[in-house]
Amino acid sequence: MDSDSHQPEDKYAVARRRVKKLKGFYTHLMIYVVVNILIFFLNSNDLAPEESYFKIENFFTAFFWGIGLLVHGVSVFGGNIFFGKKWEEKKIKELMEKEKKEKWE
Repeated sequence: MDSDSHQPEDKYAVARRRVKKLKGFYTHLMIYVVVNILIFFLNSNDLAPEESYFKIENFFTAFFWGIGLLVHGVSVFGGNIFFGKKWEEKKIKELMEKEKKEKWE
C-alpha cells in the first residue's frame, strides 16, 4: 500500500503513533541517563579513597540497560530493518497470490 493512498485521518493516526513511539524512546533515554547518573554517584560515594570506580560491577546496569535502549532506538529510528515496508508489501502480495490460487483450485 502506497503512503500517498492513505486518507488524511490515516496519516494523522500514523503520525500520532510515530510521535508516541518517539516520546516513549526519549522518555526511556532520559530515565536511563538520570538513573545511571544516580548509580554513579551512589557507587562513587561508597568507594574507599584508594579504590577505583572502574570495576565491572559498576557498569552492569548501564551496559545491559544500554543494550535494551539500543534495541528500543533501532525499533523507533531503524525503520524496521527486518520487517520494513518492502517486506510487508512482498508478504501481502504473496498472501494475495496464495489466496487467489486456492480459490481457483
